[in-house]
Amino acid sequence: MSELADSVRSGQADSALAELYGSDVAMLGFQRRRYTDLLEGFAQKFPGTEGAELFSVPGRTEVGGNHTDHNAGRILAGAVDLDIAAVAARNPDGLIRVRTDQYPDVDVRIDEPGVVESEQFTPASLARGVCARMQQLGYKVGGFDACTQSTVPEGSGLSSSAAFEVLVAAILNYQYNDAAIDPVTIAQIAQFSENEYFGKPCGLMDQTTCSVGGLVTIDFEDFAKPIVEKVDYDFAASGYSVVIVNTGGSHADLHHDYIALEHEMKSVARALGGDVLRRFSRGAVMANLPSLRTQVSDRAILRAFHFYDDDQRVVDQVAALREGDFDRFLELIIESGISSWMLCQNCYSCSVVHEQGISIALAVSEDILKGRGAWRVHGGGFAGTIQAFVPAALLSTYIERQQAIFGADACHQLMIRPVGATQLIV
Repeated sequence: MSELADSVRSGQADSALAELYGSDVAMLGFQRRRYTDLLEGFAQKFPGTEGAELFSVPGRTEVGGNHTDHNAGRILAGAVDLDIAAVAARNPDGLIRVRTDQYPDVDVRIDEPGVVESEQFTPASLARGVCARMQQLGYKVGGFDACTQSTVPEGSGLSSSAAFEVLVAAILNYQYNDAAIDPVTIAQIAQFSENEYFGKPCGLMDQTTCSVGGLVTIDFEDFAKPIVEKVDYDFAASGYSVVIVNTGGSHADLHHDYIALEHEMKSVARALGGDVLRRFSRGAVMANLPSLRTQVSDRAILRAFHFYDDDQRVVDQVAALREGDFDRFLELIIESGISSWMLCQNCYSCSVVHEQGISIALAVSEDILKGRGAWRVHGGGFAGTIQAFVPAALLSTYIERQQAIFGADACHQLMIRPVGATQLIV
């Protein structure tokens, strides 16, 4: 253990760290200290343990396709340089034990795979669900001890929960399956855990992006076999920074809003005789409006229109990036944000109308960036974060004004990270 910590401290891990976090000297110094502290903390919490290894799973930023994945749509998303770092070692006890800086301790027996109702919405449920699904699929599982440290802010819309469940699956993959499980299958295992054990009916976007890494477009027309394509584009070279603004709202009491959004979109599909909106065209919804309005809510229909428009925007965004037309890409980002605000209606919760931090942040973004950047709601919405593409000349102004409203740590400048869930080789 001390040898591994000495290797990280001395800079022997710098090439591996640079691949994940960039080559900035200050950033590398921070990451050296971070992993060294993790190793030392692990040695204190699990004394005498041998065979420790280092892992990292990124958070993700959604770039295109807001609430399209759960209806078999398309998305564009990027893994980011904010991540969950972990030290883990196998144990013979049949226990998954995770000690973390953000969440309650996780202690899960691998031979008790059933859903535990009292664990719902906790990290323990995610670990148990991952373990159970891997066993169902015929993969090996075993006990491990781990310490984690996260730079993914909880409730930030950067998918801290997806990163955690992918981390558990990745550790089991590397330590018990010789890293033979492909990244998309890892993502599907993690999604199962979140749906069936944690209790959130999420799509597959978050887990896939965290697992695969890089900037990816994913087509979920076949949920069992999503089509994942890398999109090569250097955002840094564009002269723009990707900035996430955390408006301070909590997702903790908003599960009903997320459930309702997916349910309402699917209610339109069911009224048309199917399961998800992707099975029908926008024209079919439009042609059946009189009948649909007697079967589903008007909000459900508006959300269906958002699905079709944002699903197509993903195709157009990918084309714009591949053609080097960044101005068109920015236009599409703004269009997506307007659609989310007007049609998807996920910029604030109808149950908490006096709290509209996302709407405030979007209005301030438009005031600063109109004609020179782009802005949109980020992730699930209702509370939490927005995303902005900010030109270098306005970056300091943008961050200063948003942080004056939402707090000193509200803004996160992101780098698109090329690597997904990984073991660090030192």
